[in-house]
Amino acid sequence: MPVTLRTSVPIPLTDQAIATHFVSFSGFSDGKEHIAIIYGAPEEQDTPLVRIHSECLTGDVFGSQRCDCGEQLQEAQRLMAVQGGVVLYLRQEGRGIGLYNKLDAYDLQDQGMDTYQANEQLGFDHDQRNFAPAVEMLVALGLKRIRLLSNNPHKADELLAAGIEISERVDTGVYVNQHNAGYLKAKVDQQAHRIKLPISAKSVDSQ
Repeated sequence: MPVTLRTSVPIPLTDQAIATHFVSFSGFSDGKEHIAIIYGAPEEQDTPLVRIHSECLTGDVFGSQRCDCGEQLQEAQRLMAVQGGVVLYLRQEGRGIGLYNKLDAYDLQDQGMDTYQANEQLGFDHDQRNFAPAVEMLVALGLKRIRLLSNNPHKADELLAAGIEISERVDTGVYVNQHNAGYLKAKVDQQAHRIKLPISAKSVDSQ
């Protein structure tokens, strides 16, 4: 069964003048409640801006400085408030390992492991996420040609393999601080993320 639209509800967002709708879906094989946040009318654009964002409670809600997730989500919102677009919010906390396991991974990072080693030490792959729900939401929304807001080449590869055309890859900003420099360096060194780290961050140990 294909993933289909379930409900679209207008929800005004703080500091956002553009109309926003939260869209739910039926038919996800993983049983999770992934959602799309629609800014404006992206279906009227040839290539709307799309951000695939995996849930990060610590960063998105509480402003954790151990990652750059919250800043990336805020950047997507700022851009889409001006030009419209879609945030596909995947319920895949901690690159798919869940909140409690993510906190366990943080503890291992504090003992010297990098973010990928910590996940593997806990018995997980370095990235447990599945981007099929993002593809399914795009298809259900009728969006098959997009501009992708992401530094992650693997997201783009999975979308392309599923038949989604990417007209442009838009890199997010670089949000580095003393607490996440090692984490960002690991993403660049091990997974080829397109993050232009400052020289000071390149010299730190990966975390």
